[in-house]
Amino acid sequence: MQTKIVKIEKPREVNIIIGQSHFIKTVEDIYEALVNSVPGIKFGIGFCEASGPCLVRSEGTDEELKGYAAKNALSIAAGHSFIIILKDTYPINVLKAIKDVPEVCNIYCATANDVEVILAETEMGRGILGVIDGMKVKGVEASEDVQKRKDLLRKIGYKL
Repeated sequence: MQTKIVKIEKPREVNIIIGQSHFIKTVEDIYEALVNSVPGIKFGIGFCEASGPCLVRSEGTDEELKGYAAKNALSIAAGHSFIIILKDTYPINVLKAIKDVPEVCNIYCATANDVEVILAETEMGRGILGVIDGMKVKGVEASEDVQKRKDLLRKIGYKL
């Protein structure tokens, strides 16, 4: 077995969700979950088949995001994995709907940070071991950091 690291390529202003599912209709069902969660949502999905032709299946409402999703899914190349790239919405707006898709088994991350995917590769194929989501923690927050966190949540509309 070999381990590999794939850095996710994405525009700065987007969020991503990386997960694993178990069936070819995942791409259609996630598409429906997303468009039913946020009116006018902009996204792309890349899904890696685990059998048959083993292709990356892609869908989305935005061609650029669809392209990024397909490119990153191909770089990951782990069976039944998927990547969603979201623009002008946050994962918190869609995660419940995605988790409720019957095929979805696991969510590895949901973030706007830089992400590296840690993969295991054997003769049979690839699997996701985990992700590196953002930077290493530098310490424990102080009272002024607490206030900055609370101010940010209010600024982006998630707290009163």
